Amino acid sequence: MSQRTAERADEYVPGHGDLRFDVLSYALTLRYGVADNRLTGRAVLRCRVARDTDRLVLDLHRLSVSKVTVDGVRPAKYAHRGGRLEVRLQRPATAGDELTVAVGYSGRPAPVGGPLGDAGWEELADGVIVAAQPHGAPSWFPCNDRPSDKASYVVELTAPTAYHVLCNGVLVEQRRGASTTTWRYEQSEPMATYLATVQIGRYTVRRLADEPVPVEIVFPDAIRDRSDGPFARQGEMMSTFVRLFGDYPFQAPYRSVVTEDDLEIPLEAQGLSIFGANFLEDDWSTERLVAHELSHQWFGNSLTIRSWRDIWMHEGFACYSEWLWSEESGRESADAKAREHWKRLDDLPQDLMLGDPGPDDMFDDRVYKRGALLLHALRLTMGDDTFFECLRTWVAAHRHGSVDRAELAALVVERGGSACADLMTAWLDELSLPELPPA
Repeated sequence: MSQRTAERADEYVPGHGDLRFDVLSYALTLRYGVADNRLTGRAVLRCRVARDTDRLVLDLHRLSVSKVTVDGVRPAKYAHRGGRLEVRLQRPATAGDELTVAVGYSGRPAPVGGPLGDAGWEELADGVIVAAQPHGAPSWFPCNDRPSDKASYVVELTAPTAYHVLCNGVLVEQRRGASTTTWRYEQSEPMATYLATVQIGRYTVRRLADEPVPVEIVFPDAIRDRSDGPFARQGEMMSTFVRLFGDYPFQAPYRSVVTEDDLEIPLEAQGLSIFGANFLEDDWSTERLVAHELSHQWFGNSLTIRSWRDIWMHEGFACYSEWLWSEESGRESADAKAREHWKRLDDLPQDLMLGDPGPDDMFDDRVYKRGALLLHALRLTMGDDTFFECLRTWVAAHRHGSVDRAELAALVVERGGSACADLMTAWLDELSLPELPPA
């Protein structure tokens, strides 16, 4: 597909996203057969044109397109190849125009491959998991797959009645048929495509806490006796993060899904997190991950980076939240954790620039730890009262929005002075590991 046809939206995930339009809302009507991994869908995208154009390009991997309409009529032409659905308009659109694009599609969904591995729709031994970060959303619906494009969602999915279906947002309707059940979820708060998810399994839902936010765990019967484990203190974690970061940003309960299958890593989606059965050990190594994924609801899901190069703004905050929970739960202080990890980083190659780690290293553990260390350095420089007030201001000002490092830097310099500007530059733009300020 030519450069004229599809502009590169993000250098870190090439071949995804189109900057010429934004999606305002997705309405997905899906039917899924678990036994044969067969998905049939219709996606209706309400779009706003950002730049004058005669075409739109959507991301859709592997699935077959049967019909496309724009504002109810056939486009001049459409072509689907290489994971990209190019829709040529009957007449050019002008910036500010709104268009409704409907796509009928079907097939057997599979993860989308990339340099960092596979992501997206994946079959379990008995069900489905969707873990789409950073490029897996096109595995199950046509989308404008870039983190800077956030939209509301309605997902209506019909599946065999024996299975529980969980999507982002609030469950607003459940209709029982002869052998199937239709589940309708509404995600009203804007969401990036990679955070959209479907979880299908023979699950039970249990409430773990009611205040300050309902917290639930979703699990199969096979692990019922082990299902609390490291998740037992999520209500306390939620209380801690609400106090430190501000109100929980979403309407629906926060849910942790635990699959019967083992998973390589846990991962968050908007309003929920997904863990494999191998993450049920009741120890710090797993409990920290439970805290990490919960904190992403603020840093990553409500506040979402515009570009993947700023990934430290998701993972650094989430890693630092682990250390804050350690401190709050009576374990090591955040300062002790920071100095321990500074020593570990000091023994590693100093060849990663936090502010632009490159696509191959965007999920390198040094991004997580160095990002957390930057935040701890800011805390030590600003003092606790100013630092946490700054965090709450940051979260409230950009609630459900898109962010970048320049906006964060402006805020911390406004609240903490020129010393914070120097810290940001040293930690983000230099290869060498800066010293931590004294405790």
